[in-house]
Amino acid sequence: MLCLFSTIASAQVKEVDAEALEALKSAVTESSSFVDRFDAEVWLMSKSQPLARYIKDPQERMHVLKAIHREATRAGLQPEIVLAVIQIESAFNPYAVSRVGAQGMMQVMPFWKNEIGRPDDNLINMDTNLRYGCTILKHYIAKAKGNMPNALAYYNGSYGRHTYSRKVLDAWVERWR
Repeated sequence: MLCLFSTIASAQVKEVDAEALEALKSAVTESSSFVDRFDAEVWLMSKSQPLARYIKDPQERMHVLKAIHREATRAGLQPEIVLAVIQIESAFNPYAVSRVGAQGMMQVMPFWKNEIGRPDDNLINMDTNLRYGCTILKHYIAKAKGNMPNALAYYNGSYGRHTYSRKVLDAWVERWR
């Protein structure tokens, strides 16, 4: 799968969608936070327990959950699907680097930095990684016209196969929904 991803990722460098580039350029300069404090607290508490398996420290866990909620919401995504993607991509390891070079929690390919003209962005930085990853995922959901298995396959570089998509959707149903 990673060899296929590497080939597809190389092809994507040459075929980067102009709309995705514009969305990323805009996203890296925006910021937002929770709109409703009560809803945020309920959400944070409900997701803290399942995340404890991956992040033991409660303060770090809250920090990660807030960042995921902020970036998912900013991108117009359900934070729970982002949690499922991160579980499968990196098991919440912000320092993860794949053998094809994808980096951080959401395993973002570094070519995106150059494509949007921000080569100095640090994809290991959790906030930067989440901003990129959520924006890219949202773009692929739109490209797939809302078809989540196809969008996830685009995100993973495995379009046409749904093994990865099934893993993410299973994680979403079993742990995050």
